[in-house]
Amino acid sequence: MKKILFASLLLLGACANEVSLDNLEAEEIYTKAYQYFQDTDYEKAAEAFDKIEQQYPYSEWAERAQIMMAYAQYKQNEYTDAIMTLDRFLQLHPGNKNASYALYLKALCYFEQMSDPKREQEMSQKADDTFRELLARFPNSKYAEDAKVKLKTIQNTLAGKELAVGRYYQQHEDYIAAMNRFQIVLKDYPKSNQVEEAYYRLTVCYRALGLTHQAGEVFQELKARFPKSDWIKYADKLF
Repeated sequence: MKKILFASLLLLGACANEVSLDNLEAEEIYTKAYQYFQDTDYEKAAEAFDKIEQQYPYSEWAERAQIMMAYAQYKQNEYTDAIMTLDRFLQLHPGNKNASYALYLKALCYFEQMSDPKREQEMSQKADDTFRELLARFPNSKYAEDAKVKLKTIQNTLAGKELAVGRYYQQHEDYIAAMNRFQIVLKDYPKSNQVEEAYYRLTVCYRALGLTHQAGEVFQELKARFPKSDWIKYADKLF
């Protein structure tokens, strides 16, 4: 990810010298702002990039500055501000050559805010949606492969949330509610790392409800799809 972001910055950046920002042209302010960025003074960099947008809103430098300001905000973990900046850029410049990068960076802002499966998954879902939008609009972009990798992580997290809720219902013997959650894992996240356990727990719920035939069918599917799964050993004891 860092290599991808750095490569993108090379396309946007410029060399800089120490100068005052007062009464400078857009390109000169950009040069100074980029120097701040290279010096890891992201707060000053964001402020300087924003100044370009305010003073020269219709210049080509304003477009570049928006992207760089968003990245400076991202580097400060100011994800909400970065997302707002990127949304504004995408709205104003939907056909810009850096639109794919803007979507990628927006998705990263959500990705960095993801929580563990026991908590709410709003950020995970937004990251999922944004990475998928990136792949749909720019399937051949240089960010596509990393997006696919991160989508796998997101899918595991979202599936883990459903599984955690399902376990809770199962422990409280609310088997119908639990089964609904386990079936969501199988239907919506079939490539996640939670699928094997979902099969096992679905089998347990069917057995608890006295639905032996259905339990057997799910168990056979578990064995067929994951013949080496450790969950098979636990399910075997049910029969």
